[in-house]
Amino acid sequence: MPILSRRSFVLKSAAALSVGALTTRGLRPSTWAASAGANEAIRIGVIGLGGKGTQHMNILAKRADTRVVALCDLDPVALARAKKSFEGKQVVPFTTNDPRELLARADVDAVFVVTGNQWHALLAVWACQAGKDVYVEKPMTHTVWEGRKLIEAAAKYKRVVQVGTQYRSESGLAAGIKWLHEGRLGKLKYVHCLYLSRRGPIGKRTPWYPTDVNYDLFCGPTPVVPLERDKLHYDWHWMWHTGNGELGNNGVHLLDIARRIVRSEAPPRRVLGLGGRYVVDDCAETPNTQLAFYDYPEAPVIYEGRALPAKPDVNYSDAIHGTRVGVAAVCEGGYLAGLTGCAAYDPSGKVIEKFGGDGGGATHLNNFLSAVRSRRALDLAAPPEIGHGSAGLCHFGNISLRVGAPAAPAQIAKALESMPVAGELARNMQAHLGVHGVDLTKQKLALGPWMDLEPSGDGIVKLDSGDEAALARARYLLHEAQRPPFVIPEKV
Repeated sequence: MPILSRRSFVLKSAAALSVGALTTRGLRPSTWAASAGANEAIRIGVIGLGGKGTQHMNILAKRADTRVVALCDLDPVALARAKKSFEGKQVVPFTTNDPRELLARADVDAVFVVTGNQWHALLAVWACQAGKDVYVEKPMTHTVWEGRKLIEAAAKYKRVVQVGTQYRSESGLAAGIKWLHEGRLGKLKYVHCLYLSRRGPIGKRTPWYPTDVNYDLFCGPTPVVPLERDKLHYDWHWMWHTGNGELGNNGVHLLDIARRIVRSEAPPRRVLGLGGRYVVDDCAETPNTQLAFYDYPEAPVIYEGRALPAKPDVNYSDAIHGTRVGVAAVCEGGYLAGLTGCAAYDPSGKVIEKFGGDGGGATHLNNFLSAVRSRRALDLAAPPEIGHGSAGLCHFGNISLRVGAPAAPAQIAKALESMPVAGELARNMQAHLGVHGVDLTKQKLALGPWMDLEPSGDGIVKLDSGDEAALARARYLLHEAQRPPFVIPEKV
């Protein structure tokens, strides 16, 4: 099928297919409705063919139990590159720039959603409505509200939905967390989620619109605003209308692990965000230096992200608990730290025990495909309920920061008095910025309020500041606005 031009897409959209029309007219349920025989291949469509999507595509194309039958990317170059990899093979996949055309096909049993965050939940809901099973990349959602809608859609349409937080299936972490829960290091004091990895500026230029892709379709449910950064792809992570910052990009993996350590599928009692964007001069909106504090009954969980190097003019990042990217569970008798595998240390940093890991990726994929065959969604390692909880932590941490206000170090210290470790980590982060010449009395950090959360994890009860305008803004950010026809309805 020829690639849709921007003009042809606009003409097609004039017929304005609503989600209801798509599900009743355009999207036909897959013929894959019951358990499959052991020799039947699951027919896969991949939506989004950047780095991660291409990786999924290549793995699936090599398996004997799956067939990649459809590919979608709004970028013609990415789509052509992906299609070329199938030249000379027995089956060349159907290709399209519009995900709705892929979802309308009856020969697709399951889809992999590997797009910008603003599309994750919408495509997953549409796929459920079309009778497809779904592997959706992290974070599962762009907003908190979307998570509940996807949970409802998966249940209503009896679909298997797996979220791409593959460390849920990581063998070394599972062994290490079990060992920790046996009390080997004593009482848990706090969990420190660390993403200390350098990222440079994304540029700042005169507003422009891409002409080599269907930009209207790229934006989807979000406003069609001009770009001010240098490139379209990937750097959408650092703009609020399409991304969720580093907290939602990599922090979601770490917070997902932390939830297992504190043994809580429920949300924390309250959340506070703190951070800012420093040193780099670009158009990005999300912080490059950030702390988010989560008050769990068992122990506090803290996310810390630093995109600046350890000090100016070096090419390495700081390390805390011997870790730059990973999770450290700090206990009275030492700490457990890692990501792909982990190790236990005594208070002096001496290794006590090691737990070798495998990254979890292959196991996580096998878990999804097995559930597609068996129709046993209860066997999934990361169903939508798990994805909603972990993505929600990212969203709440960001929301607190976004409704916050510039604060001097003394104000920050006072706000964190009720969580002593929070004050200590905030001082450490401020010292890190001081090394880079940042005067925090002039370039103040944004300090968010403590937000009390609903037990469901879907809403905000109150702010400790009592600021009604900030509370209204925070509640708006739980949902935000959707741009028709790219809309998840209230009733899926």
